[in-house]
Amino acid sequence: MRKTTILFLALLSIKATAQVGSDFPAMETESLTNIVIDIPSDLADKFTIMGLAYTKASENDLKTWFEPMFNQFIYKPENPSVFDFSYDVNCYFIPMFTGAKRPAYQKVMKKLQKTIDKRLQPYVLFYKGPLKEYKKSLNFQGRDLPYFFVVNPDNEIVYATYGRYTKKKMQEIVEAVDAALEMN
Repeated sequence: MRKTTILFLALLSIKATAQVGSDFPAMETESLTNIVIDIPSDLADKFTIMGLAYTKASENDLKTWFEPMFNQFIYKPENPSVFDFSYDVNCYFIPMFTGAKRPAYQKVMKKLQKTIDKRLQPYVLFYKGPLKEYKKSLNFQGRDLPYFFVVNPDNEIVYATYGRYTKKKMQEIVEAVDAALEMN
């Protein structure tokens, strides 16, 4: 039993990184501030961190990332101190409205425009369309998980992870971004 569990975890970690090195697929999105953002063409200027979710359960787990990601990668203090460090990266959270959920797009968008902090709204992008291409090219393993990708300015995925927020996963993303920025 223990050998089976270890083998399963090893295979799962290999599958989670299977998309690293490939291009992030094109996606037309709309922010909660009603700005259309075409991925990857509108993001080609810098590294981008994207979190995607396509079910209600995965959206709930995606929300666990909002505050830590905002604090780490988006927030810029008005009067930074000598010790403040900020990243010059794009960071987006993308609920995906696919299949039977497509008609709910506008209703959910209007609801979130009223409930999500105004400072976070430009970073929440909505996608409406088919899921199949993304599921295949991004190697989605479980439907109730959010997926995170670090994408370089050439649209190549340099890091991928999935699941609910943990400090360990956040640290891995920070390290991946730091390493990618150093190489650039």
